[in-house]
Amino acid sequence: MPVHSVLRSAPTLTISMPSHSPIQVLCLIPPMTQLNTPYPSTAYLTGFLRSRGVAATQADLALALVLRLMSRHGLEQVREAALAQPEAQRNGPVNFFLDHYPRYAQTIDPVIAFLQGRDSTLAHRIASRGFLPEGPRFAALDAYDDEETGDPLGWAFGALGSTDRARHLATLYLNDLADVLQGAVDERFEFVRYAESLAAAQPSFEPLAQALAAPPNLVDRTLATLTLEAIAQHRPQLVLLSVPFPGSVYGALRIAQTIKQHHPDIRIGLGGGFVNTELRELAEPRLFDFVDYVTLDGGERPVLSLVEHLQGQRSWERLVRCFVRNDAGSVQYMNWPEPDIPFEDVGTPTWDGLPIHDYLSLLDMLNPMHRLWSDGRWNKLTVAHGCYWKKCSFCDVSLDYIGRFELASATTLVDRIERIVAETGQTGFHFVDEAAPPKMLKALAEELLRRNVHISWWGNIRFEKTFTPELSELLAQSGCIALSGGLEVASDRLLALMQKGVTVDQVARVTRGMADAGILVHAYLMYGFPTQTLQDTVDALEYVRQLFENGCIHSGFFHRFVCTVHSPVGQNPEAYGVRLVPLPAGHFAKNDVGFIDPTPMPKGVDHDVLGGGLKKAIYNFMHGVGLEQDVRDWFELPRGVCPKPSVKRDRIARALG
Repeated sequence: MPVHSVLRSAPTLTISMPSHSPIQVLCLIPPMTQLNTPYPSTAYLTGFLRSRGVAATQADLALALVLRLMSRHGLEQVREAALAQPEAQRNGPVNFFLDHYPRYAQTIDPVIAFLQGRDSTLAHRIASRGFLPEGPRFAALDAYDDEETGDPLGWAFGALGSTDRARHLATLYLNDLADVLQGAVDERFEFVRYAESLAAAQPSFEPLAQALAAPPNLVDRTLATLTLEAIAQHRPQLVLLSVPFPGSVYGALRIAQTIKQHHPDIRIGLGGGFVNTELRELAEPRLFDFVDYVTLDGGERPVLSLVEHLQGQRSWERLVRCFVRNDAGSVQYMNWPEPDIPFEDVGTPTWDGLPIHDYLSLLDMLNPMHRLWSDGRWNKLTVAHGCYWKKCSFCDVSLDYIGRFELASATTLVDRIERIVAETGQTGFHFVDEAAPPKMLKALAEELLRRNVHISWWGNIRFEKTFTPELSELLAQSGCIALSGGLEVASDRLLALMQKGVTVDQVARVTRGMADAGILVHAYLMYGFPTQTLQDTVDALEYVRQLFENGCIHSGFFHRFVCTVHSPVGQNPEAYGVRLVPLPAGHFAKNDVGFIDPTPMPKGVDHDVLGGGLKKAIYNFMHGVGLEQDVRDWFELPRGVCPKPSVKRDRIARALG
């Protein structure tokens, strides 16, 4: 276990760094993070450091890696790796790629240009279904076949949606190539969740250590080349690696490994969402073979203290929220008591150095909100730090990124918006708050309108009664195009147990007001929460059906409840009627924790079985299909097992008046 205070008797830490010398900082986004728009962590840190007079630059090696591999030259190297495989080991995607390699070589560069928005006219040829080689991923289109028109995508995109069709087909094409990389080069490769199993809730560092000790494959070598190119260009003394997800940890450590091998004097810091949620009890010294510092929570204060330390302006004992390996070889947690940087003073994020126009506009057609996520170069911005509610029992409310709530003025926010638009040329904004406060959104909307600033924006909220139809109309006038919020279980009993502070009827009225204002409404939904019964699940789906039927929501997604050690359920399981499964011993990641729920279920029925029906149902509801059906039809359960909904079929209609 780490030491959670500064001990004067603790072993010392030796850092060879010139005193009082300026320092160049390079912030890196590692693979795989996201491909449609820059992840905002480095933009925030770079902007903050520059506001404090620190020379800081940034680069996105996730995008760079994909663009280097997804090129004619890159595919030549993939082909060589595939041909080096014994024929008996080649899977279907690899064989298809080799059989159709000339077409892949001819089409890859034009497809990338199209997805980057540099050749929009190619959409017509792609949409014609005669331009791209159609590998195994295209088989999914058979599920949408329309016998009458012969147009499997017509229902999704309409007669005029050739660009959207083409984006979706091009996305399938890239997914085929990702499968080839997975089959011929690196079995862990994905555009998202790359090598995720090596890090996610992984108590031991050993799987990562073994993977990093293995000979580098084509993906690793390409990433190493890109890393050295970035180092040569920026010549940093400090590199900051942001790891928001478990799927970016392996790539980050491969980057760090390359830097240590070729530039051992460069110091490396690791931070981000993964660190904040899973490495809070870090005690694994081997991680520090790759990085020198691991920082927790909001990065501004820890990074500033680190820069000051490396410049000889503060001792190592005065590092803030920072894990280090001391001279005794043990992990030590340094946390000099120092206030955080106020949200009002963190500065404006900058995208300078990131190739804004090189990101890929991919398209997930299945879910309207997912299309917003994947399609479009959204400027990411935070309206407030943390969550103003911070009561939900499934949420990591004990952590800083949720528990420390701070606001900036509407004037400050619109100032930031104007500077970002001037820099990027993009007027679309995704407000990435856990739940943006309604009063702040109201003030922001009024300031945007007062200053005649024209943007399109969307974000996350709580479906609380403060969002009146009048406020929804104001938000729409200011440029709001979509809002997402947690309906979660669509059960008043379980919503109360979750401490959501909302009811199903209230959600219906709030969302209908938003929909009437022309705002796309997305509902986050959950199943498998403690004490949830089969009856609860059936009733929840009936509520969701009615919300779609009455035009309250347009989009939704069901996900399985996961208990974390930082949530109220994980910290007080008895209050929720469950028992936690003991975590395995380890010195590395710790977040997800199993639990035992004694709530009775019929024989052969569990939440995983029910989850399949929930996901199938909501997929159809989003496209106006099956809204008249009995919701029991969506569950593949033995006859007589699935109970009738206890919710009247006009419950939401009556709630709406």
